[in-house]
Amino acid sequence: MTLFKYRADRIPVLIISLLFALDIAAYLLLDNIWLLIAYWLIMIPPKGVICAWNHHHQHLPTFRSTPLNYLLEQMYALQTGATSKLWVLHHVLGHHHHYLDQTKDESRWKDKQGHIMGRFRYSMDVMLTAYYRAYQVGKRHPRPLKIFLIASTITALVIAGLVWYRPIPALFVFVIPMISSLFFTAWVTYAHHAGLDVDNDFEASYNIMTPIYNTLTGNLGYHTAHHHKQGLHWSLLPELHEKIKDKIPQYLYKTDHLGSGFLKT
Repeated sequence: MTLFKYRADRIPVLIISLLFALDIAAYLLLDNIWLLIAYWLIMIPPKGVICAWNHHHQHLPTFRSTPLNYLLEQMYALQTGATSKLWVLHHVLGHHHHYLDQTKDESRWKDKQGHIMGRFRYSMDVMLTAYYRAYQVGKRHPRPLKIFLIASTITALVIAGLVWYRPIPALFVFVIPMISSLFFTAWVTYAHHAGLDVDNDFEASYNIMTPIYNTLTGNLGYHTAHHHKQGLHWSLLPELHEKIKDKIPQYLYKTDHLGSGFLKT
């Protein structure tokens, strides 16, 4: 019996694990401040991509083994700033249930006055409130909340240990990238729904069909299909999209690729 629930996860997990090993090497071997800054900047796009795979894992755990899933989540936490069950609470149990209602959506793109937030403001808002909103959702879901609190505490202790042992490398290899990756996650998420004030799944998400985007993000561009059946494994989203694409208005298809959103406000 394979450790993976779906064989398609093997290569992504291998690549992400190798990138984490690179983080460890950089943490242990780099002392020059300029090399550390360069490493942080170079790793922003790869860690942004890893955020998408962490998202997929928190929708549908990668391994059949619970301990392996927790271990993977700890690695993801140090790469993306999102600890175990953060996105389960904030995104799976929150956003996916509330994204059609901007008064409740945990990733809401409207402000309290009902105006559309700009991309930077939205990204800051989601980044700064992610843990608080996850905790609020967790009050209705005590089991994942308990795991979230324990895992977040463990991650904080790991980070404290890394900072104590090698402060400057820890800052640029782990601490700052965790913060910037949370911001990156929110920045990319803005393009999924912002401005779509509707009341049905088929008109509430933009879809990005470019192959490079979907290869890097695990078909996250098939976003309407993802919201239509959020528990479906990422590898099966194109098949579901083919079944429902006639219900998706043409104006909801975009040609953005990963990173192009940084050129927009």
